Amino acid sequence: MINKQTSVHSGVILMVITAFLWSIAGLFIKLISWNPFNIACIRSLTAAVFIVIFIRNIKFKFSFPMVAAGIANSLTMILFVTANKTTTAANAILLQYMAPVITIFLSFFLLKEKIGIQSIVSVFFIIIGIIIMFFDKLSFGYLTGNILAIISAFTFSFYFIFLRMQKDTSTIESVLLSHIVTVIACLLISLFLPIPVINPISVISVLILGIFQIGLSSVLLSMAIKNISAVTANLIAVIEPVFNPVWVFIALGETPRINTIIGGVLIIVAVTVSTLMTSRKNKTF
Repeated sequence: MINKQTSVHSGVILMVITAFLWSIAGLFIKLISWNPFNIACIRSLTAAVFIVIFIRNIKFKFSFPMVAAGIANSLTMILFVTANKTTTAANAILLQYMAPVITIFLSFFLLKEKIGIQSIVSVFFIIIGIIIMFFDKLSFGYLTGNILAIISAFTFSFYFIFLRMQKDTSTIESVLLSHIVTVIACLLISLFLPIPVINPISVISVLILGIFQIGLSSVLLSMAIKNISAVTANLIAVIEPVFNPVWVFIALGETPRINTIIGGVLIIVAVTVSTLMTSRKNKTF
């Protein structure tokens, strides 16, 4: 029988893989010459089809946490896309990844989960790490985009909270619902936008994003959240920006800046130490 500790370790590994898959977005989105809403629509449509084929036994029960998680994730994807168009990418990433701070408070009040001091300390160092990584790209102004990015941090947090509320049931329905909502919303918006130019690179890239970046990652997240807390899952998710310079280096040969390396190392160390300390205390992640 798999013990609790093994389940927790499995959850951590699945969440790390999830963050890794999320990180390929920047690289492949740059290869697609479409409007962001066209990309979000086709990406989520591909992800929804993948999930249905991969899982098969899907039953919508439409409980409050199930629907709330689906809406929260859909809003997060749409808000983040919009924020990236109305503020700098660095601002959007920094502001959205304030989510762990929000999740700590939401977990305590809504999930009644104990929050260790190591999680609070790690959040502080994670924020410092993100600021260091993107310090030379942060910009003042862009009020609308910055507000959207902050709102996406709240919806991102609620997504983890409502998924965690379903730890004793199936969570994949919430994920599938989020992609269905995203497809419908982005399709309606796309009706008022120019028709995208179809070319092989754009099609292949959006399919990779749909299948792996948010399709497979959605399945892994739905499994991971059953064994680790919303706070731990959100903390691990923060390592996603750390992978981005790696992809740029592999694809374009662009050497990461020294502040990127320092900030990335700080984030990884903070997440790793927090995870190990929580595990040793044998608390519920």
